[in-house]
Amino acid sequence: MAYTSISTPPSGVAVPIVLIFGISVWLLRRLCSPLRKVPGPFWTRWTRLWYLDKIWKGDFQRTNIDLHKKYGPIVRIAPNECSLDGPDAIRAIYGHGTHYVKAPWYFASSPVGSDNDNLFTDFDVQRHATNRRKVASLYSMTSMLKWEHCVDESTRALLRQFREFVQSRQPINLQLWLQYFAFDTISLITLNKSFGLVEQGRDNHGFLDALHAYLIYCANVGVYSELHPVLGRLVSLLPSKGMSWMVGFVRAQVRGRIEHIKPKEYASAEDNDFLGTILRMHGQNPDKIKLGDVYGFPLTNIGAGSDTTSVSLVGIIYNLMICPQKLQRLQDEIDQADKAGQLSELVTFQEAQRLPYLQACIKEGLRMHPATGLPLARVVPKEGANIMGTFFPGGTVVGVNSWVAHANIEVFGPDAESFRPERWLESTEKTSTMERSFLAFGAGSRTCIGKNISLMEISKIVPELIRRFNFTLTDPHAEIKMENVWFVKQKNIHCSVTSR
Repeated sequence: MAYTSISTPPSGVAVPIVLIFGISVWLLRRLCSPLRKVPGPFWTRWTRLWYLDKIWKGDFQRTNIDLHKKYGPIVRIAPNECSLDGPDAIRAIYGHGTHYVKAPWYFASSPVGSDNDNLFTDFDVQRHATNRRKVASLYSMTSMLKWEHCVDESTRALLRQFREFVQSRQPINLQLWLQYFAFDTISLITLNKSFGLVEQGRDNHGFLDALHAYLIYCANVGVYSELHPVLGRLVSLLPSKGMSWMVGFVRAQVRGRIEHIKPKEYASAEDNDFLGTILRMHGQNPDKIKLGDVYGFPLTNIGAGSDTTSVSLVGIIYNLMICPQKLQRLQDEIDQADKAGQLSELVTFQEAQRLPYLQACIKEGLRMHPATGLPLARVVPKEGANIMGTFFPGGTVVGVNSWVAHANIEVFGPDAESFRPERWLESTEKTSTMERSFLAFGAGSRTCIGKNISLMEISKIVPELIRRFNFTLTDPHAEIKMENVWFVKQKNIHCSVTSR
């Protein structure tokens, strides 16, 4: 009886067969993708490299707006990711009660080997909600007002420096100085101790450069977040004096405070800063607020609590500089309130709230230049979802970019690309509609927990600067340069300072 032998193909044949099979499966998946009818650049249906390239170039906020102008409200930006534009998308993705979790992009922002449970990167909805509730009261506006004196201290330091620039007629890098201010302020609020960046006029430890490098890593590696466990470990081996100094500074302050008082006295710790308050909360309820929280949250505050503020401040001041009529109206409002005795030596937060045009300028500045410039990416629940008439299968990544949302002419009007604070004062109904598409601090359950810190700083420092100084761009014809590394940082806001 004869038998037919089926032998394994020679290795020289097997490798090409496996390769051809793999490519065929890859092509079939791309061609049959449920997203195949979603419009977008050609390469987005095949690879994430297109998205990575655009992020690497550092101007994705403009690219994203242009994509929606060309393709419409739903645009494909990667094989399994879409950018959306419109109030319906915001409500569907970020509305309270929805079950969209953060996308894998955020994974690259977490330390390698961690449980990924900080408030920014945590993918676990329930755990995030629990951790946020633990400290929500710390970030309430009521708590912020207890620490308003910290903003005053940084404000006085900045005003002293600017008065010296008036005398010396030395041009300044406004972005850099407002970043110094924001970092010193968050350090004072958190630890009742300043980094001293404003006083020294420089970053001696390279912290700002190190933090910027970290943001570049997160923004780009996030596109291929599955590489983070390997790349993150490699990067951790590189010297990073700036970040190490910052972490060491914060931990030393926390350790010193803890060692200064006895454990039984934690419950009555002074609460004149964030650290004292969270230490008191730990003493009163150690099962809820762990000792690890006492170390962790101050570090998170300082690492993540200032870029948003500094970027926003520069955006507001810059738009006022290039719109002299708007600036004049704001100066008039502040001057009139000052003459009427309605402003203190340093404007208080409550006084600032009673200046309607100031608040409109702040809101419009945040709209024109929101701090974050990439889509706030989320994963569609496993059952899938219909959004704006399109079905997205479970696992699809969808998101709305704040720059795209704030440029929507159906929401903000045909002049959405213009700085016009008056739009926020026209009617309650219109303001309410715009508020629903306002993403300067995110939306829904993932709204930036430090929003009130930032708003307090902005509301206090902007009127002080406008009240006391004139800012003039050294080159008024130069196009503003920005670098989008998740935060959209201004690069060339050089100006002269004169007294009013």
